[in-house]
Order: sequence, then C-alpha cells, then structure tokens
Amino acid sequence: MDTISRRRPSEQIEPTAGRGVDRGLMAWLVARGLIPETSPKRAFAVATFISLIGKGLFMSGAALFFTRSVGLPVAQVGLALGAAALIGLAAGVPVGHLADRYGPREVFRLTLFVQALAVAGLVFVRSFPSLVACLCVVELAVSAGTAARGPLNRALGAPNPTHYRSYLRALNNIAIGCGALAAGVVLQLDTRTAYVCLMLGTAVLFLASAAACSRVPSVPPVEAPVGGNRWPVLKDKPYVVLTVLDGIMSIQNQMLSFALPLWIIGHTDAPRWFVGASVAVNTAIVVCLQVRVSRGVVDNMSAGRTMRRAGAALLLSTALIAVAGGAPGWVAMVVVLLGVVSFTVGELWYAAASFELSFGLAPEHAQGQYSGLFAIGQGLSNAIGPPVLGLLCLGWGEPGWLTVGVLFLVAGQFVPLVVRWSDRTRTHSPG
Repeated sequence: MDTISRRRPSEQIEPTAGRGVDRGLMAWLVARGLIPETSPKRAFAVATFISLIGKGLFMSGAALFFTRSVGLPVAQVGLALGAAALIGLAAGVPVGHLADRYGPREVFRLTLFVQALAVAGLVFVRSFPSLVACLCVVELAVSAGTAARGPLNRALGAPNPTHYRSYLRALNNIAIGCGALAAGVVLQLDTRTAYVCLMLGTAVLFLASAAACSRVPSVPPVEAPVGGNRWPVLKDKPYVVLTVLDGIMSIQNQMLSFALPLWIIGHTDAPRWFVGASVAVNTAIVVCLQVRVSRGVVDNMSAGRTMRRAGAALLLSTALIAVAGGAPGWVAMVVVLLGVVSFTVGELWYAAASFELSFGLAPEHAQGQYSGLFAIGQGLSNAIGPPVLGLLCLGWGEPGWLTVGVLFLVAGQFVPLVVRWSDRTRTHSPG
C-alpha cells in the first residue's frame, strides 16, 4: 500500500502528470491553479468533489423528500434534523483519535461507506423514530469524516496546506452548486420515484468517493510521546478558547443563506430576484479568490492577523446591509451588493485563517482529535446561528445587524491573543 510521510509529504509525492495525459495541458492547468500539482492532491480533490456533489444533492432535497415523499410533518422533520446534527457532533473527537492512531485515509473511507449505507437506508423510512435513527447515523458519519479529513488535508497539502485547503473550498462551492442543480430537477418532478433516485444517487456518490480515495496515499500515524496524555485536546485551554471564538466567527456561514434573504425580501425594497444574485456574487468571488487570499496565511501569527481583518470586514458588511433597510430599491441593491462583497472578503479571510489555526496550534500526533473538537465549535454555530441571527438581525433590525457585526469584530480581535497564549504556554506541543 502506498503511503505518504506526515513529516515531509511533499518529498514523497510524484510531481507531474500521469500517463496518457497531455503534459503541456496539465502543466498549463497546474500553472493557472485549476488543478493541484501532484497526483495524490488531485486524487483527493476528485474524491472530495464527488462527495460534495452528494452533499449538495442531500442538502437541497432531503427535507422535501421527508415531507413530500415520506409524508412526515415539517415539525417532525425539523426536529429530527436538528437532533441528529447535535448528536453527530459527539463523534468528532473520538473518531479523530482513531484517525490519529490508525491513519486518516482509512477512517475517512470508512465514514464514506457508512454515509452511503445510512442515506440509502432513508429510502425505507416510514416513521419519525426510524427517520431519527437513520439521520443520526448519517450525521455521526459526517462528523467523523470531518475529523478524519482534516489530518489528510494537512498531510497531502504540505508544504502549504492552507493553500490546498483553499483550493478544496473553492471546489466545494462548485460541487455543492452542481448537486443543488441536479436536486432542482428532482424537486420539479416531485414524484416518489424521483425522490428515491435522489437518495440512492447520493449514496452512490458517497461510494464513488470512497472508491476514489483508494488512489490517495495512506498517511502513517505519528507516534504519541511516551507518557503523554491520551486526550491532550481536552486540557489545551488556548485551543478550547480558539474553538469557541471560531464558532462565533463561523455564525457568518448562516448570514448569506438565512438572514440576508429574509432581510432583502421582508425589510428592503430590493426585488426578490436579487436574493439569488447576491448568492451568485458571493459564490463567484469565493471560487475566483479563495486560493489567492490564502497565500498570505503561512503560520499561526499571520492567521491570527488575518482573522482580525476578517472580523473588521464582517462588521463593515453588516453595517452596509443594515443601511439597506431604509433605502430606496436601487440604493438598497447597491448597498447590499457592497455588503455582500465585504462579507465575502471577510469570509475568505476567515476560512484561510481558521484552517491554518485549527492545525497550527495542534500537536502532530493528535491532529485528528483536535480537528474533531474544532468541528464541534463550527457544528454548534450552525445549530445556534439561525435563531441568533433571526432574533438579532430580523427581530431588532438595523441595531441587530450592527450587534452581530461587533460580535464578529470582537471575536476576531481576540484570536491573535489566543495564538500568543498558546505559543507562550506551549500546551499544543507534544510532551
């Protein structure tokens, strides 16, 4: 079995195109940043792209499958989705520990197989208890996969994993968009057969992603120090604080999909179609600039400074969006567009800094369990984000948007302090 060293992975990856491929075209694509420069990176990017198309299918069609095809009440479906998401967070740290001990590629592939089986099992759901059971397995596998995928990103992406992760994030937007478009066809058909095909298609995509992972080199685990703590992440106070701050910052993930559309439609004179236009602008900027923005994030301190800038950009975006509430239609459109651009810049800075810090402050031998804890913070923010944004932005109006922006600003300002705290106490070092 091919392996890749976690200490110096860049030296053990074949450097260029494979057989039967036009080397000139491959070199051009690599030079433009359209594909990664090594075959293991490309293989993992393909596996990730396939799984994210499945994620896009599931995200866009699952709720309507449960209500329109299975016939369950909306309230029960919402409760099941929320409960499963919270339960799924419990898998992060223990599965991350398994990835540290047995290798992240093997654990990640296993989580894809489990996701495929659990999603396929949703076809047989007929009641609320069976829905909760299947969704819990799905979410546990998703959370476990996130914890295992992190160390794999880190090892394959060396010597600049943040740059590689930014490429994958841009790919993420494209893949989920493709899945959403495919789900749109199913939603338009609105038949039991179409919904079943959506679920089974999602399961097949997860299986295909697991198969594609066979071309990704195995990453051997790093030996833990003798006499060290088995669960160092639970005693790493700076990292726990960082997880909390990152969770606050990641509430911004819900702004564009939840708060902004409702604000545009219910509180401004901008036309309804502008909701889709604002999302399209955000997606285009992320796809075009995520990799470029990540180039300046090369260590913990640069990531801390970038997170500080992200907080300021997010405050500016919320202030602009708040101003649109009392403006005429065309003015509201211009101001919201400026707010979306500022928001996207903050989002790009946040994503690059967050990834660098999540691994830069973690010891080599415990990357998986640290990644699992970090994912818990982001998962909780996804759960509390909609109600918090609904209360502040939609309930309070303009002052609420400013309050959220100040929250982002303050959280971002504290991150460099936590980085220095972690470096000073050295709790992230093996020992």
